[in-house]
Amino acid sequence: METKIATDRLRVSFGRETVLKDVTIKVQKNTITGFMGPSGSGKSTLISVVNRMIDFENNVRIEGDARIDGTSILDGSINPIELRRRVGTVFAVPIPLPRSIFENIAYGPKLKGTTDRTTLYSIAEDCLKKAFLWDEVKDRLGTSAMKLSGGQQQRLCLARTLALKPEIILLDEPCSGLDPISTAKIEDALSELKSEYTIILVSNNTKQIARISDFSAFFYLGELIEYDTTDKVFTAPAERQTEDYIQGKFG
Repeated sequence: METKIATDRLRVSFGRETVLKDVTIKVQKNTITGFMGPSGSGKSTLISVVNRMIDFENNVRIEGDARIDGTSILDGSINPIELRRRVGTVFAVPIPLPRSIFENIAYGPKLKGTTDRTTLYSIAEDCLKKAFLWDEVKDRLGTSAMKLSGGQQQRLCLARTLALKPEIILLDEPCSGLDPISTAKIEDALSELKSEYTIILVSNNTKQIARISDFSAFFYLGELIEYDTTDKVFTAPAERQTEDYIQGKFG
C-alpha cells in the first residue's frame, strides 16, 4: 500500500509539557485510520500537526518530521495555507456558516474563483450526496444552515470540506453528541469516501473505530502504544494497555 502521511520521531511540546513523544507512524492512502486513546493522549495534537493548525498555538516546539507524499510539511518553505487546501478538517462541534445550505458549500469554490451558478450547484449536489445529506435538503438549499439538526450540520460541514477537493480528511470526534442515526450516516459516508480520500478519524468511541477503520492506532500519554490493522488491534492486541483500553478498564 502507498503511504500518504508519515511521521518520524515526532515530538511536540508546549512549554515544559511534552504532549507527543517520538511518534513514528505511516498512514496508508485511501484508508480510514482510527486514532483512539484517553483524553490527553495526543491524538488531536497529531492531526493539528498534519493540517498545520498547530501554527496558531503559543510556546510550541516541534521536533522530528511529518510528511505528506514524502515531502516534509514542517519545512519552512511549505505554505501552510496551501497545505490546508489539501487537508480538510471536520471538528467535534459543527460550525456551519450563517448562510444558506447552498452558500455553505459554494463558499469555498467561490473563493477559489468558481462563479458559474450551474457549476456551483453541481458541486453542491455532488458534495451533499457524498455526505449522505442530499436527499434531506435538496428541496431547501436556500434555507439557513442554522435550521438543520446537529447531525445534519455535521454532515454539511463534511460536504463543505469536500467542496474544496482535499486529498486528506481529518475528523476530530465528529460524532460526539450525535444520535445513533446521524452517527451511522456519517460512518456510511466515510466508508464510501475512502476510495477517493485518505481519512484519519479521531474518536474515543472504540466501537466506532472497530466498525469503520482499516487501521487503528492507540495512543496513551503522548505515546503511540500500538498501530496495526483494526482486526489485529481489536482481536489480538500486542500490548496489554491496548487490550485494557478496548475492554474499558480505563479511559
